[in-house]
Amino acid sequence: MTDEKKGTIHRYVPAVHPFRLFCTILVTIFLLTGIIVLIVYLVYRPSKPHFTITGATVFQLSNSSTQPNALSTSMQFTLVSHNPNERSSILYDHLSAYVSYRNQPITPPADLPPLLQDRASSVAMSPVLGGGFVPVSGDVASGLLTDQAYGVVNLRVVLMGRLRYRSGPFRSGWYNMYVRCDILVGIRKGVTGPVPLINEPECNVDT
Repeated sequence: MTDEKKGTIHRYVPAVHPFRLFCTILVTIFLLTGIIVLIVYLVYRPSKPHFTITGATVFQLSNSSTQPNALSTSMQFTLVSHNPNERSSILYDHLSAYVSYRNQPITPPADLPPLLQDRASSVAMSPVLGGGFVPVSGDVASGLLTDQAYGVVNLRVVLMGRLRYRSGPFRSGWYNMYVRCDILVGIRKGVTGPVPLINEPECNVDT
């Protein structure tokens, strides 16, 4: 609207509704917060740890002479965990490990202590797994004799537990962890001590 009585022009700006202004400010705050959260997530986003087995020692791996379809196993593995995160440390808890052969456990689960792994670091664990006799199927018992006669045994080392990431002031929730390491080990019946790894074991990590 204009007023030209005295040669001047007046412009009237419509008033801004307070509720609309409040909504605009609120949406702007939410957008800025979302952008900041996304940037922080991309900067501190953690990656899963990597595991591999670098050594194995056999103390005992044999069929029971007194119990049918039972194995007596005692082995030690060097399991190396690598944290690829440059900004996040990893806390492991409720860890346990066991050995399986042909999808059947041949050692009882062994509890391992909690572990705090620094950023971009590697940590080695060397648990001794086994002790006592573990019942197995007839196929597993006979299969072990066949593989030992051939000189190569396919084993799986399983590590279970939970982990959480710590990035500066931020901490994630707990994630369940399941690690499977399939290895080919040079083992013959009655031979004990350090044994060669036929393959280069890469472990699958599910979290």
